[in-house]
Amino acid sequence: MTQGQAAFTIQNALVPTEQGYQTVDVQITDGWIRAIASELPPVGQVINASGQLLLPGFVNAHTHSSELWQRGMISPLPLELWLTELYELAPLEPEQIYLSALGTAVETLLSGGTTIVDHLVLIPGKEEETIAAAVRAYREIGIRAFVAPLIQDLSLEAGLPMRGESIAHPPYGRSTAETLALVERAVNQFHCPEAGIYIMVAPTGIQLCSDALFEGSMALSDRYQLCRHAHLLETKAQYDLAREKYSCSAVEHLDRLGFLNAQTSLAHCVWLDDADITLLAKTRATVVHNPLSNLRLGSGIAPLLKYRRAGINITFGCDGSASNDSQDLLEVIKIGTMLHNTTDFDYRHWITPREAVQMASLGGAIGLNLAGQIGTLEVGKIADLVLYDPTQHGVSPQSDPIGLLIWGRPIQPVRYLWVEGRPIVTEGQVTTIDLPWLKEEIRQHNLWNSERSPIPLNRTESRYRRVMGLGELA
Repeated sequence: MTQGQAAFTIQNALVPTEQGYQTVDVQITDGWIRAIASELPPVGQVINASGQLLLPGFVNAHTHSSELWQRGMISPLPLELWLTELYELAPLEPEQIYLSALGTAVETLLSGGTTIVDHLVLIPGKEEETIAAAVRAYREIGIRAFVAPLIQDLSLEAGLPMRGESIAHPPYGRSTAETLALVERAVNQFHCPEAGIYIMVAPTGIQLCSDALFEGSMALSDRYQLCRHAHLLETKAQYDLAREKYSCSAVEHLDRLGFLNAQTSLAHCVWLDDADITLLAKTRATVVHNPLSNLRLGSGIAPLLKYRRAGINITFGCDGSASNDSQDLLEVIKIGTMLHNTTDFDYRHWITPREAVQMASLGGAIGLNLAGQIGTLEVGKIADLVLYDPTQHGVSPQSDPIGLLIWGRPIQPVRYLWVEGRPIVTEGQVTTIDLPWLKEEIRQHNLWNSERSPIPLNRTESRYRRVMGLGELA
């Protein structure tokens, strides 16, 4: 990644310790943390951090950037019906992908994220241009980006359990071999960790992917040392479908295939049973918690506290802006910690703000095989750092800084943010792009039509209600 500033010193920053906080100076040179101590001699530019909180950057570990265009548009529907509307309203031009990736990155940065995982929906017939547009956006803005082309080889109709019905699904528009070749070309063209751009293998999930696609993705992962990403058991329909297809759970099936390992991150994980949890812990895969989209789509509440007790690594993701409907990582972390207090009366299992910070930073780094480089504030690690003022633009008194940041969810608390030592946010403003220009471009490319008619679900809704036991429509 291009180094922005050779050397600078953050003075008088509050950093968490095991028992409380201490005030320290932090020296950064060439993108690396070189020293952390009190009253260090200043090196390079000096940033006055008095009264402000310095933390490692968070990871937005699962999103779909192109959904920015459908924000607030889609009806309150379960995932399987929501997808029908999503694809009807999808962007069709690579320039829209470029703009939505920039917009998604801006919101992630301004809520403390220095790394993003974009499970990128590909424009049919323009797949490589889609990937190129997202990569261009992330390189320009300077966020660390894992671009995960969303791939499948089964049609949308295959995503529901059959319940004994005999239904012929139409073929998908691209073969398994063509899809894997597309991903390999993307790896050869764009995978460049030294520039902060990583390609992942990312089959969408068991509901729309054949075993051959998972196996081919694993082969690419092994050949090029790529991380793996997928949705897993987001909905009850997917849980039932897996049992129908494999005569076992989705977790057990993916484990038999060999897809699950320490470089695998799995979005949602709402419908895992106790046996699944035990097995997943053994694989060392990471769960990406997406609480807001799980609520928005009625998918359920993931058993997060059980995952923690089993020793599973967990981090947070916003999911796409059509199912969240924003990219506010701090909001996701707040809801994603408090929500689970209702699932376990034993308050000693509840997630503290400090634990949430660790999940969002180190947990994300672990899931991306970067724990040796980012995720903690340590000498010798890369300077992906965020300086917060938790009292900024609010009326809060000085309080526990992490508690105020996570539970208080202050307005615009990010004052400075660095990715590999390069300043991306300064005095609360993203400095690597022209934000008024971006807002105007997004307005000009807007997909919203206030007079559009609702998209008819008809046969899809009728079948969904039938297989999910909801009864026929009147």
